[in-house]
Amino acid sequence: MGEDMNRMSLIERASKDLLPDQRCRILFADQLNLARGKYVPMSYAAKGRARICVGTFAVTYNKTMVPAPSGGVLEGLPDMDVVYDPDNLRSSWEANTRIALGELHYKGEPFPLCGRGALRRAVDAWRARGLEPMVGIELEAYVFQKNAAGNWVPYDTPGAFVYGTGPFSDPDGLIDEIWKVAESCGILIESINAEYDAPQFELTLRYADAIRAADDAFLFRLMAREILYRRGYLLSFLPKPFAEKSGSGMHFNLSFNDREGRNVFAGDVESGTLSQTMKGCIAGLLHHHEALAAIMAPTTNSYARLRPASLSGYWANWGIDHRAVTVRVSTETGQAARIEHRLADCAASPYFGLAAMLQAALLGLEHDYALPEAETSDSMVRAGTDRHTPNTLGDALDALEADPTLRSAVGAELVDNFLCIKREELRELEGKSGDEQIAYYLHYI
Repeated sequence: MGEDMNRMSLIERASKDLLPDQRCRILFADQLNLARGKYVPMSYAAKGRARICVGTFAVTYNKTMVPAPSGGVLEGLPDMDVVYDPDNLRSSWEANTRIALGELHYKGEPFPLCGRGALRRAVDAWRARGLEPMVGIELEAYVFQKNAAGNWVPYDTPGAFVYGTGPFSDPDGLIDEIWKVAESCGILIESINAEYDAPQFELTLRYADAIRAADDAFLFRLMAREILYRRGYLLSFLPKPFAEKSGSGMHFNLSFNDREGRNVFAGDVESGTLSQTMKGCIAGLLHHHEALAAIMAPTTNSYARLRPASLSGYWANWGIDHRAVTVRVSTETGQAARIEHRLADCAASPYFGLAAMLQAALLGLEHDYALPEAETSDSMVRAGTDRHTPNTLGDALDALEADPTLRSAVGAELVDNFLCIKREELRELEGKSGDEQIAYYLHYI
C-alpha cells in the first residue's frame, strides 16, 4: 500500500506541475556508449523500471547480431529491466520530458553487462577503504556543418585558435547554446574553449563523485549532439575525424575524499613526496596500460590518435605537470589536487572507462606495483619508456584478454561480451580505408 501511495504521489505531482503530455525518457549506456532506452508516459515511469531486450548487448554499430556472452542470442533474446528511482528523475533538454538514468537487472539480479553497475562496484571497492572517488571529465569534439552538396565538412571558424573564445571561435553561438541548455539540465560546466585545431572544442564538466560525473558526461554528450543536430550541425566526439588535425580525447581527473571530505592528494605535490595512495594509483594505471587501451580507446579510429608525439596517452609514463605523459600529476594543491589520466577518448563509455580506471588504480595499491621514475624526457621526440598502447584495436583487445587480473576486477562477463562485439566490429571494418572507417562511426560518436 505504501509503495502504491508513493507512486500515486509522483503521478499527482506530475499532473499538477507539468503539462498533460509529460513523458519520461529512460536511458542507459551500452558497451558501445550508445544511449539505449525508450519514452514512456509519466504514469508508467512511476513504476521505476522498464523492460528492454537483452539483445542490445549482442549487436555492433552496423546492427550485426553476434552470439556474444550474456547477450541472449542463444537464449531467445529475453528481457532485462532498466531499474531507476522514479523520485530522482533529471531535467531534460526536450520539452515536457524528464530523464531516468537506470541500471540493468536480469532475473532480479544486477546484470553483469551494465557499465553503470560496474562503476558502482568499483566505487564501492574504494569506499570500503574509506575513500570516495571524485572525478572531473574533460571532453573534446569537432563540429561539422553541411556544404552545398550535402556533405559533412568542418564548421567554418577561420579565426579560431587554442584557448579561443567568442565569435571568431564560434560564429554561430553553438557553444553558448550548449552551455545554456546544460545548466538548465543540472549539468555543471567547468569551462569551454576552442582547442588546438579548428573547429575543435574542449568541454570540461564540474568535479563530482564518480557516478554523478559519469552520468553528467553521458548526458552532456548526448544533449550536445542532439541540440546541434537539430540546428543542422554534427558534433563529433570521434577520436581522430581528420587525419591532418589533432585528435580528441576524454581526460579523467581523479582524486579521493576521505570520510571528512578532505582530498587525500592535497599535500602530495606540495610536500614533494607522493602519498602511497597516489603512487599506487599511478602504478596500477601504468601496469595495466595496454589492456586499458581497449576499454578507453575502443574504435579502430582511436589508434590514429594514439601515436607518439600526440599528447594523447600513448606512452606508459607519468610526470609532474607534464602534458605529454599518460598520467599527469597536477601541481594544484588543496581540494584541487589530482591526477589526470589522458588515454581515453569519447568513443568509450564513461561508466565502463571509469570503472576500469578505478579498478586498475586500486590493483596498483593492493598489489604494491612498482612505480617507475617520473618522465624527464619531452615524450614528444623521446620518452623514458618503450611501453606504449597497442598500435591497433585488435592488438588492444588481445592485450585486454591477456590481462586476467584487470578482466576479473572490472567484470569478466562484461569484458568478454565487449571483446566479442568489438572483434565482430573489426571484421566489419576489415579492408576499409580510414575514411570508410570514419563514416562507419561518425553518426554514433
